[in-house]
Formats: sequence, C-alpha cells, structure tokens
Amino acid sequence: MKKLNIYHKIAALLSLTLMSLQGFAQQDPLFTQYMYNMSVINPAYATTEQGILNLGGLYRTQWVGVEGAPKTGSFFAHTPINEKIEIGISFTNDNIGDIVNENNVYADFAYVLPVGIESKISFGLKAGLTFFDTIFNGFVLQSGNTTTDIAFNENISEVFPNLGIGTFFFTDHYYLGISVPNMLSTKHLESESGVKATGVQSVHYFFTGGYVFDINSKLKLKPAFMSKAVKGAPLALDITANALINKKLEAGLGYRFGDGINALVNFKITSGLRIGYAYDYTTTNLGVFNSGSHEIFILFDIDLFGFKGGYDRSPRFF
Repeated sequence: MKKLNIYHKIAALLSLTLMSLQGFAQQDPLFTQYMYNMSVINPAYATTEQGILNLGGLYRTQWVGVEGAPKTGSFFAHTPINEKIEIGISFTNDNIGDIVNENNVYADFAYVLPVGIESKISFGLKAGLTFFDTIFNGFVLQSGNTTTDIAFNENISEVFPNLGIGTFFFTDHYYLGISVPNMLSTKHLESESGVKATGVQSVHYFFTGGYVFDINSKLKLKPAFMSKAVKGAPLALDITANALINKKLEAGLGYRFGDGINALVNFKITSGLRIGYAYDYTTTNLGVFNSGSHEIFILFDIDLFGFKGGYDRSPRFF
C-alpha cells in the first residue's frame, strides 16, 4: 500500500509536469552553481591554459521531500590542444522519480582568438546525442481504478541528435557568454489517440557573465548572472554574489527571480582540487511541500606535464 501511494505521488508530479509542457516548453536542467558548470551550458567556454585538463562533476537533488522530484548530474572534461583550439566532452543526466530518464552526451569544440592585449573571444560548437527513456511499469494513477492516462500506456526509448553553439568573451577579470546548447527541437512524447504531443525539448538561450572586484590582496568580490530564455516559458534569471577569501574559501548568496534564494560555499583543497555546496530555499507555493534543494560539485585540474603545479586562472576562479 505504501509503495502504491508513492506511485500516486510520482504520477501526480509527472502528470502536472507533462500537462504543463503542453502549454509551456520544457526547461533544461537547473543549476545554481552555473559558473562552475559552464562547459555544459556553453561549448565556447575556454581556459586557454595549455597542458591543463579540467575535470568537473555536479549533482543536484531538487525539492527534497517531494516524491519523484528531479535529480540531475553532470560531468565535463576539457583541455586546450594549442593556443587557439580547446576540446572537451560533457554529459548530463536528468531523472524524475526513476520514471523519466534523460542522458545528454556531447563533444565540445572551441576556437579562441585574441581581441586585445588581455582579452580573448572563443566560438564553440557542441554535437551529440540525447537518450530519452521512460519506464511506466506498475504506474497507477488512481487507487482501485484501472483507468490510466494513455500518455503513460507505453514505455519510451528514443535517441535524438542535437547541436549547440556559443560564444565566450573573457579576460582575467570578467567574462560574458551567449549560447544555445540545444539547437534542434525534438518531441519526446508523440501524440496518441488524439492527445497532442507533450514533452517537447525546445531551443534554450543562455546569457551569462561574471566580474571580479579586487577589494584587497586577500578579498575578492565575484558577482555573476545567468539568464535563460525558451519559447513559451517565463524568462529565468539568476544573480549571484560570492566573496573569495585568501584564494581558498568562497561563499555567497544568490537569488532566482520568482523561484527562490540560495547560499553557496566552496573550498580549494589543493592547487588543483575544489569542492562546493549550494542550498536553495523555494519561495513559491511549492516551498510548503519541500525542504529545499541541494547541489554539490567537485572540480579537479590535472597538470598533464607537471610544469605548472595547479591551475587557478580560469574565469570561474580568476
């Protein structure tokens, strides 16, 4: 009986999600620590530090306490191969209640050009596949009633190709990026028995930026923002302000308009290792039903040739 109640809760969450997708385009996975996950958002993101392999992973559990709430994981790896070319891979998994599972696997390419004494601009291309799967086995929408929504009648397993583009302008003190990580629109759930298609993966547009203010030799202030737009959904805007202390401890606060507030902290363990955590508090009506969202990340920079002893100058760190 308890297991059945869990199915009911997940079904309700999925039903609300899928119904909302009929009127609003599906949003890409949400990240609070977007400035440490830039490769997933923008294929043009580049460090231009030759000989350094940048690795990163992030895991987010959304709306803790809500049955079937989304969980998202991402991984990236990239490195320059010369002064102008940077290559990498990125992976994202988005899971809703172990029922809906989406995996995105991409190869990234960035071409970097100097545009001044201290500034550079890069142009990026992302190409890969989206693996979309649903498992509706044992799914019951109403207790004691065999009638179910026909949208949940059959399991789905589909593979979609996709492309992304982006540009990234950066110096040692600030960066600006514009990207479209998914240029091809796809339908995850086709129409059936007169029901219109839902689960449409629409084109998303990202605009990101950040700046570092050198307060003194031990303190830096690092404001950043990310704006996300998609047809049929409200504009999403995140604003974050972090303080970097002694080049090791970083902490700050953020605000996601119309959604919630968040707190972020990360620590530089070694010259090439940094870990971080973020907590989101939901300010909408949904906040009554959950205890917030949690997000952790780990960044690891490998000096491939052992010459530089760690790397700490990418736009994420300044």
